[in-house]
Amino acid sequence: MENGSLKRSLGLWAIVGLGLGYMTPTVVFDTFGIVSEETNGVVPLAYLTALVVMLFTAISYGKMVRVFPTAGSAYTYTRETINPHLGFLVGWASLLDYILLPMVNALIIRIYMVSVFPEVPAWVWVVVYVAAVTAINAWSMGKTSNLNSILVVFEIVLIGAFIVLAFLKLSQGMGHGTIFTTEPLFHSNVQLSAVLTGATVVCFSFIGFDAVTMYAEEAVDQKTLPRAIMLTVFIGGAIFFVAGYFAQALFPDVSSFKVTDDTLPEIGLYVGGTVFQLIFLAGAFAATVASGLASHASVSRLLYVMGRNGVLPRRVFGYVHPKFRTPTFNVIIVGFVSLLAISPSLELITSFINFGALIAFTFVNLSVIAYFVFRQKKFKTGKDIFAYVIMPILGAAATGILWVNLQADALIGGIVWIIIGFIYLVFQTKFFKVKIADFAFEDADRDTPL
Repeated sequence: MENGSLKRSLGLWAIVGLGLGYMTPTVVFDTFGIVSEETNGVVPLAYLTALVVMLFTAISYGKMVRVFPTAGSAYTYTRETINPHLGFLVGWASLLDYILLPMVNALIIRIYMVSVFPEVPAWVWVVVYVAAVTAINAWSMGKTSNLNSILVVFEIVLIGAFIVLAFLKLSQGMGHGTIFTTEPLFHSNVQLSAVLTGATVVCFSFIGFDAVTMYAEEAVDQKTLPRAIMLTVFIGGAIFFVAGYFAQALFPDVSSFKVTDDTLPEIGLYVGGTVFQLIFLAGAFAATVASGLASHASVSRLLYVMGRNGVLPRRVFGYVHPKFRTPTFNVIIVGFVSLLAISPSLELITSFINFGALIAFTFVNLSVIAYFVFRQKKFKTGKDIFAYVIMPILGAAATGILWVNLQADALIGGIVWIIIGFIYLVFQTKFFKVKIADFAFEDADRDTPL
């Protein structure tokens, strides 16, 4: 296998586009019913809360990507600044959201197709979709930032069309009957605990801004990465907030929806009729498939890197098909996991994903303190204390608050996942007598044929 390096071909806006594409902006309509029910009708407030939390963490990501301009994200930062064993556990927690993301896309596709073809059993759509995505990933897939940009622009145009239609419907008396109202942001029945719970759900929507750090070795100029991270968070957060505001103004509660687990199909129908519903679904479908292909490929690659470096059994997880040059076994394994989308709810799975993501976000903030304060001794001026102590502590505390407000099922399942990882770590290190094998993304990027 010939060694090489990734091509530096991505500019600032290409990277931002990739981050937004991973975030899938139309997901705000998918989870609207869930979040509206959780927050008692203040979806945009939940997004605003999550955005504030994400901004603290985005600033920490920006600091760390300057120090470690390689792929690997939270795993690399924790491993290099705090402890390799803790880094493994953070990577293990992150693996939970990586491996479940393809299943979420399969679940959303299932809901879309059932809304259009209710007479067809739901499991059929899951099997067909998963089989197609698995086959494409096993065979190989040419993905370019240009294609991603087209999909992102298409999504934003559709969201813009929704806002225009929402203007018309509100002016005609639908929902709150007025374009400008504070009801979607605050009313007498708003409770802080409910808003925090809703914020934990919508954190799932922001997963993608941290994926920007994965393009560190493909950026034309690495100095653009911190800007790309912040722009991705701001633009994504603005889209979620505005779209959430108009959706909440139109639908003060969930009584209008037959299916609250994914309200996008019905939102399209009620706002623009059957034709707009089909266009809305088509755009969301394309975006979800694109996100599904990318997430399936990403987790297969992560498993390959872990297998190649001996953290997971090399014979299975480190295998590369001699003809297709893809990690075939990993692709198939992820496909089987994705088949679980036949029965669970979107709310439960996104909660599990958020468990891993929020742990990763917390440790990115802590890594800033570990590196800049304890290693670089940058705590002698007020500016340093604010930048490297106060800001990351606020970020870690904010993500911690969201973490403890996760659903009980997600907390229990996530803790069990961490325990399994800890047991595996103990086994691999012979009770911490030997060093845990690295599964560094940067090593894989130099010689992986994917």
